[in-house]
Amino acid sequence: MEAKTIKIHDGIAGSIIVLGVVLAKVSDPAWMWLSGAIGAAMVVSAVTGFCPVYRALNKLGLK
Repeated sequence: MEAKTIKIHDGIAGSIIVLGVVLAKVSDPAWMWLSGAIGAAMVVSAVTGFCPVYRALNKLGLK
């Protein structure tokens, strides 16, 4: 896995987590489920090796 792909993945995941927290603060606390779901997906990815974001990046040509 290239460092560039890892940085893009981390940027996408981090942005979604921050977005969920901000939306929970300014709108509705139910948005925290978004951050929780992304965090859970990251844990599953670490255990299983499958990550939908990496798969999408690979299809876009970033290996």
